[in-house]
Amino acid sequence: MSERSLLALGFALLLLRSRITLTVDVLRRVSRLAEKARGGKVLSPAEVVNAVQEGYRNNPDGSKSLLVVYRDRLSEVKIRPTPQDRFTQDAGYFPPIPSSVKSKPNIDAAFLKQLGAILFRIAIPELRSKETLIVLTHSFFLVLRTVLSIAVAKLDGVIVRDLVRADLKGFIRGLGLWFLLAIPSTLTNSMIRHLQSKLSLRLRTRLTRYIHDLYLSSFPHLRYYRSGLEGVEQYLTADVEAWAETLSGLYGNILKPSLDLVLFTSQLSRSLGVRGTLLLFVNYYATITILRTVTPAFGRLAAVEARLEGEYRSGMGRVGREAEEIAFYNGGLREKEILTNAYTKLIRHVNSIYKIRIAYEWTEDYVIKYLWSAAGYGLIAVPLLFTRRVAQRTQTYFSNRRLLVSLADAGGRLMYAYKHVLQLAGLTTRLYTLISTLHNLPPLPQPKLSSDNGIVVDHVDVCPGLNPPLVKDLSFVLKEGDHLMITGSNGTGKSSVARVLAGLWVPGGDLASISRPPARLEDGRRSLFVVPQRSYMVSGSLLDQVIYPDSYVDAVERWEKEAGAKERAVDHGLKKIREILEMVHLAYLPEREGGWFTRKEWRDVLSGGEKQRMAMARVFYHRPMYAILDECTSAVSSDVEGKMYERAKSLGITLITISLRPSLAKYHRQLLTLQGEDGSAGWTLTRLGTEEERMGIDREIKVLEDRLAEVEGWEKRVKELERLLGVV
Repeated sequence: MSERSLLALGFALLLLRSRITLTVDVLRRVSRLAEKARGGKVLSPAEVVNAVQEGYRNNPDGSKSLLVVYRDRLSEVKIRPTPQDRFTQDAGYFPPIPSSVKSKPNIDAAFLKQLGAILFRIAIPELRSKETLIVLTHSFFLVLRTVLSIAVAKLDGVIVRDLVRADLKGFIRGLGLWFLLAIPSTLTNSMIRHLQSKLSLRLRTRLTRYIHDLYLSSFPHLRYYRSGLEGVEQYLTADVEAWAETLSGLYGNILKPSLDLVLFTSQLSRSLGVRGTLLLFVNYYATITILRTVTPAFGRLAAVEARLEGEYRSGMGRVGREAEEIAFYNGGLREKEILTNAYTKLIRHVNSIYKIRIAYEWTEDYVIKYLWSAAGYGLIAVPLLFTRRVAQRTQTYFSNRRLLVSLADAGGRLMYAYKHVLQLAGLTTRLYTLISTLHNLPPLPQPKLSSDNGIVVDHVDVCPGLNPPLVKDLSFVLKEGDHLMITGSNGTGKSSVARVLAGLWVPGGDLASISRPPARLEDGRRSLFVVPQRSYMVSGSLLDQVIYPDSYVDAVERWEKEAGAKERAVDHGLKKIREILEMVHLAYLPEREGGWFTRKEWRDVLSGGEKQRMAMARVFYHRPMYAILDECTSAVSSDVEGKMYERAKSLGITLITISLRPSLAKYHRQLLTLQGEDGSAGWTLTRLGTEEERMGIDREIKVLEDRLAEVEGWEKRVKELERLLGVV
């Protein structure tokens, strides 16, 4: 091999190596960019569990960063909770809706007002937003598609003209331009679909976050507790999604056809002349008149369908929630009848809509496809009959025909859009009803703050809404350590008293007043904590069941203050949680269920007694000043129940117990007995361990002694009956 060949070979190897190195560097850079776009490095299993448990992080500016784990990668989504003053400002834009408008939504001023309130106060609250940018970009591509359609129509005529003339060069040039126009045309169609989906998602996200913040409001609003709306889950899920999709699709289905009508009509008028243009507008007017006459009330039909869909979904959810109770009663057949009835109503309504659509869509297709086509042939024949050159006549025919076909398509989409506008009216009315109802709920009255951290109830009538009071003129004073037990027959209002004390119900009576400590004490503890009859298990990990309603982030912040060091906070906290579970005899749960961060459907995993003991564990974790225990230990054995009550008292928690168990009286100092079983709505308050209580006990002992004295006589009577029966 010559020296020149060796040099060439060495140069080639160096060049190849440099290209390989360059390619590897490029791939590494692309990989890093892709990794960054996907959300950073791959997380270890422990990091994934910790991120899922953490859920979100608080930012210094008051916003939160949601931690979203997808394919073992972490992404942070920054959200800003809607401030309360924003709701106060928006309330004036959502006055209550009249019942007549609610039952018959239509395209009128009321619909436009509702749509404007939802769209410009919630979905797109300001011009400088991503939604506005998406709308502008979407509009640009819609206009671009119309311009490209006109260019394609003209080019179509030119290609046919050159073909009739047998002009090979012109024909090839036209095909080249055709393929060039195909590139922006296909890109434009793809971008329109993408931007429409993007706009729908943004509108849905905005609306969902706003309604969540409004609906899941804290005291004194508690809108989720007081809304009174049925099938709220249908409003919050399916209705919001359908509204966003319909509105985003409707924008393109109105703007693009409207622009097409203007531009295509302008182009056709140049060929048709004044007479042809007038006939074209006559065709428009006739089409609109016919279709408006035969169009049914799609808005009202859509609203009814959404309501029936919500009732069916609510029924399915009820069966899922109450599956065990239904199984005990073997009530599957009865539940099937209920669900079948709800589904049958839904299907009958949907079928009625389909039947209504038959006549409407038949008329719509006939008018738009055939009437417009016949009118179009008559219109494009006008310039052709007065043009003698074959090539020029052919070009005019094909250009006008394509424009007319596009014009008919635009008119058809506008007519279809009218139907979608009616459906949007129905969805808008439902969403407006939800938002307006939530905005117009007055806040619950704030209780007075007591000066000595006591609870003072003065002349309070306990009334369930507008019904007669269950308890009249209730008055008592409760100090720290002055444990109160509330008892009475079923239906006398024991749990209702708890609702009034917790602030869920407005105290009735002209002179009624309630004083209690502030919601948060100086040391950060809650002043009042309620454990209801039915134990609630939150969606989340085992740890979440104990610390609820606090989040993991709140718990870690608390543990950092207690431990004094961030590194030891979690270990310190989990140790405290284990001690609490030992207090309620649930220390075995972390090992049995797979650890603190195990996520399960705890409502189904834990037994009734375990759920009640878990609720008591929450009381020990939060250590409130007062704890209302509403028959929350009915499934717990007496010995464990007693230990938990003793532990609660040792932690400095003042107990307000609602129960029918006499054995719990010894853990309390006052006894409130409700006597409303006869309709009197009366009550008595006695102090346990006093002379009054001893007198009551003495009377009960005297009654028992008198009954025991009759035992001898009853025994004689039993023997006589046995003797008589033996003779028989």
